[in-house]
Amino acid sequence: MRVQQTITIQKLNQYFSITKEALEKVKIALDEKRLEQARDFLDMAQRYYDDAHYFMDKKENYVLAFAALNYAHGWLDAGARIGLFKVKDNRLFTVDN
Repeated sequence: MRVQQTITIQKLNQYFSITKEALEKVKIALDEKRLEQARDFLDMAQRYYDDAHYFMDKKENYVLAFAALNYAHGWLDAGARIGLFKVKDNRLFTVDN
């Protein structure tokens, strides 16, 4: 079995697309009872997502862009997992349906 060991622009674009979709879902699914925490997690995710664009577009550093995308999605996933984001999409998040 051959394992891909290169971060390609195609793969990055795929991850950007997935993370953007997840960001859009959580923006309308914040837990009203823990709004401050939910906004904090969303803010961190958005910052890492923006950093990923910076690393890709300005620095052409695909490795740092990929890492930032993983952090962005990690914040979204963690927020969903602890209930800060009321999402049921187990394709984008590690949550039960």
